[in-house]
Amino acid sequence: MSLFRLIPDKHDVLQDQNIPEEKYALRRKIYIIIFQSSTPAGKAFDVGLFILIIANIILLILESVASLAARYHELFRFLNTFFMIVFTVEYLLRLYCVKKPKVYAKSFYGIVDLLSVIPPYAEFFLPNWHMLMIIRSFRLLRVFRIFRMVRFLDESRYMVLSLVRSFNKILVFLFFIVLLTVFLGTLMYVLEYEHNPGFHSIPQSIYWAIVTITTVGYGDIAPITAVGKIVASFIMILGYAIIAVPTGIMSASLVSKYREMDNDDKTCPNCKNKNHASDALFCKKCGTKLA
Repeated sequence: MSLFRLIPDKHDVLQDQNIPEEKYALRRKIYIIIFQSSTPAGKAFDVGLFILIIANIILLILESVASLAARYHELFRFLNTFFMIVFTVEYLLRLYCVKKPKVYAKSFYGIVDLLSVIPPYAEFFLPNWHMLMIIRSFRLLRVFRIFRMVRFLDESRYMVLSLVRSFNKILVFLFFIVLLTVFLGTLMYVLEYEHNPGFHSIPQSIYWAIVTITTVGYGDIAPITAVGKIVASFIMILGYAIIAVPTGIMSASLVSKYREMDNDDKTCPNCKNKNHASDALFCKKCGTKLA
């Protein structure tokens, strides 16, 4: 059931919320246009909304170019005001037409919609905050629903579930990496600080260790002593091995998830165990006959 379910039963709404029939009809019509992409009006609204979002993103990108911002300052200001009004009205209409506005506001798209509306108003107090309207680009994820590509959303959901299942393992791994970078950064500080001004403090050395162990390698700091170069070479090689660990954890969880999907018809009716081979006849945990 959708998080922004609206008014499936007319009499239920009229009784619960004392909404006049004319007002209900208006809300229902707005809901169909905004949330139902299966109708011509709904699809036209969604396509138009996508065009506005893409135009807004392009505007923000162009506005960050100093020469363009200086030449077309008034035009950019007018367009920003236009987009601010349009998307504010659109967000308010979404809250107006749904049965439970609080539920929609707390959903993923509801939060994205709200966060994309706030920045232009925050700019009255903090300069350039309207640039954060770029978060509106996440609303383009609705393209999967509008153009009947729900199977891609299913695949993304499996990846998210795999990430959640692997969260504890990845968290332990990241904690180990933090300790490792602190140790290696301190070690490089001890080895280099007398001869290399780049390693003038432990925080600076930890920054170098993070850049090196992630194989980014900005090159702004480099060891100059022989021992420091040897340790740095070891850290560089270690970085490749470290990158492979979370990838392996995620891959194993994803494979396990797909295996569960393939064996949904092999769920034990007694103990609910799903970890069975495709040709299994009996549950390997309790011995109950499988369907």
